[in-house]
Amino acid sequence: MALRKYAGYAWNMISLAGMVLALTAACLIIGFLSYEGITGVEKPYLGLMTYFLFPGMLIFGLLLVPLGAYLVRNKKRKEAEEHIPPFPRVDFNDPHKRHMFIFFVIASVGFVLLVSVASLKGFEFTESTTFCGELCHVVMSPEHTAWANSPHAKVKCVECHVGPGAAWYVKAKLSGMRQLYAVAFHTYPETIETPIDNLRPARDTCEHCHWPEKFYAGRQKVFYHYAPNEQNSPREINMLINIGGTPKSAHSKGIHWHIGQKVTYIATDKKRMNIPYIRVEGRDGKITEFMDTEKPLTKAEIEKSKQREMDCTDCHNRPTHIYRAPGVEMDENFVSGHIDQSLPYMKKVAVEVLTRPYKTTEEAKATIAKEIPAYYQKNYPQVAQAKAKEIAKAVTEVQDIYGRNFFPQMKVSWNTYPNNIGHFYTPGCFRCHDGKHKNAEGRIISKDCNLCHTVLSQKQENIPEGTKPNGFVHPVDIGDEIMKTNCSDCHSAGGQDVPGGEAHKK
Repeated sequence: MALRKYAGYAWNMISLAGMVLALTAACLIIGFLSYEGITGVEKPYLGLMTYFLFPGMLIFGLLLVPLGAYLVRNKKRKEAEEHIPPFPRVDFNDPHKRHMFIFFVIASVGFVLLVSVASLKGFEFTESTTFCGELCHVVMSPEHTAWANSPHAKVKCVECHVGPGAAWYVKAKLSGMRQLYAVAFHTYPETIETPIDNLRPARDTCEHCHWPEKFYAGRQKVFYHYAPNEQNSPREINMLINIGGTPKSAHSKGIHWHIGQKVTYIATDKKRMNIPYIRVEGRDGKITEFMDTEKPLTKAEIEKSKQREMDCTDCHNRPTHIYRAPGVEMDENFVSGHIDQSLPYMKKVAVEVLTRPYKTTEEAKATIAKEIPAYYQKNYPQVAQAKAKEIAKAVTEVQDIYGRNFFPQMKVSWNTYPNNIGHFYTPGCFRCHDGKHKNAEGRIISKDCNLCHTVLSQKQENIPEGTKPNGFVHPVDIGDEIMKTNCSDCHSAGGQDVPGGEAHKK
């Protein structure tokens, strides 16, 4: 009875239900926050409940309490013979009302603190990679997996996709609401489309870490490859990449010349693979236009088309969400020693089984586990017996390669999204540097390899030991086709280095 006296008009089913709901939500928030703080574990659905569902329950429950009291009091006002004033009287000389007021103040402070902590943690949670990559498992699984295995794996999604400032934060959250709707009602495309039209310019995000004024002029890099033959013969290209130094300087050249000048272009497709028009504005204000000689645009088409200013992401379009070709993955596993290079035809067999079409990841991994050991049992029984552990280790590594680069549920594989760095598997540089873009004076955008890199040394089967090649030597003699045909025309399908020139003959 004492409790009912203190509750007053709040002693009704609606208010009592609100009290129970609010108390339960408060206990759950405190409990889950404590669990996360003690364990350090951040799980997507746990965060969704802790920072959004439970605070919502708490607020809804607290709203029910005065709503129920108001309904009861209003009912009594209409039914009672004596006069009940429209607003409650607060008399601190009445111990009952004084105690209720103190309880209300303390409860309000606790409520504000609890909701404030949940709101701050909720904001932090929506900025986390857990929220961005793991909440929508199927949809974001390819991109999140690629990010986790990339050079930017320690960089949060929002640092590149949103960046600093309130304006872009609001834009990102509005876009996120549309994405949540698409996920909830399964209206998203089976394969996420790129490039993103409203992506923030690289100068506002990338350049906070990658400072153009401090770029260096060149970088030496050694590329390790292995032939898809019985010996998995090692190949090596020692190359100096002409990055170009400070792109803002008056004498900038090399690769980063492109962002040192104001270069705009017109692409006729969404993926920006077909670029028939390029415009360069020199430091002196002179405009130079280059046109594709095979498919030129008319003046009317140029005026009507939207021109994009070239920035970092036009070449570095997959700086984080990187999918690697099976051949590249095998090369890296040989170099690291994760896969035994002495296993005959290991690269060829692995790439062939990886590039088959599969309906599910489970089917692919089961096929890999079955066919690689079966190949050695049939063709190299002595190797199969002597190197059973190495073959089993290779199976595990090849399965991991599939898991990192193939996602049947989203119809994504390693070559779904073109990577514009280089030109081996996709046109990349050759979108413009194809020898077909000419200006009014007849100057052509060159396809000369030495513009961007210089081969310092090269080792492979068709180069005599101790010989220094004068430029890049193709593993197969294809004559002048090396200047006529893009690398990606042959290498884009399976990620396999061509062993005998069959692809070129086609």
